Amino acid sequence: MESLSTLSGLLGLSFASGVNLYAAVLVVGLGIRYHLLQGLPPELGVLGHPLVLGIATVMYLAEFFADKIPVVSALWDGIHTFVRPLGAVAMALAATSNLGPLEQTLVGLVGGTVALSSHATKMGVRLLAHGTGEPVTQAGMSVAEDVFAVSLVVLAAQYPYLALAVVAMLLIIIACLLPLIWKALRAVFTRLARLFSPALQQ
Repeated sequence: MESLSTLSGLLGLSFASGVNLYAAVLVVGLGIRYHLLQGLPPELGVLGHPLVLGIATVMYLAEFFADKIPVVSALWDGIHTFVRPLGAVAMALAATSNLGPLEQTLVGLVGGTVALSSHATKMGVRLLAHGTGEPVTQAGMSVAEDVFAVSLVVLAAQYPYLALAVVAMLLIIIACLLPLIWKALRAVFTRLARLFSPALQQ
């Protein structure tokens, strides 16, 4: 049962990492280092190292400001398509270091997939929001994402099964919304292509 609880919590951490990896690392690291959160795998204690916390803080601040600027935010999310899922995989592997190679591989794959799903959804929604050109909306969405990521990490630490239920519900919603988001993004990219390509305007 303890292993199931750990795995449930890790799925919550993975989903949160896909939204904001550095916020998730900071909350986990500070929670373990200062005993603010119970229920986190002790193997994640390395995230409480001052060097890790320092780097995570710098990167979180960079993301905090980059996420408020539409064009910069899109570029940042594009780069983090690789960083966030890999970060989730690293945390999953570290947290399950007491398991065998097969179990670790499966947990890492699931964690990375969950993080990629939440990241892709976030990036798609933000790209659609960029079309409004309204900076206040961008800033509001960014703050809401940070609050959500932090809240999910705390929930995963304190109530892992509840976090699992939340993640499962969100993944179902994502599965329903992704086709619509992709269709909307394709329409946006088509309009941009026609705007910059005279050949397509004929």
